[in-house]
Amino acid sequence: MQPNNPLHGITLEQIVTELEQHYGWEYMGTKVTIRCFTDNPSVKSSLKFLRKTPWARKKVENLYLQMLKNKRPKS
Repeated sequence: MQPNNPLHGITLEQIVTELEQHYGWEYMGTKVTIRCFTDNPSVKSSLKFLRKTPWARKKVENLYLQMLKNKRPKS
């Protein structure tokens, strides 16, 4: 168990899908400059690339964590 890991239990597919729904492909392509976000983007092509490319996956995970942080209600 990883209680301090906010990505624990979340699949890469969930991450990419939620980012796409929240930001859209165009914005994602500006934040993480990879062709699978800018050239005919799809969840399937993104997953294929991200699973083989650790540096890009890390950037996408960081973008997801930033999105979660921004979505949290201010207390």
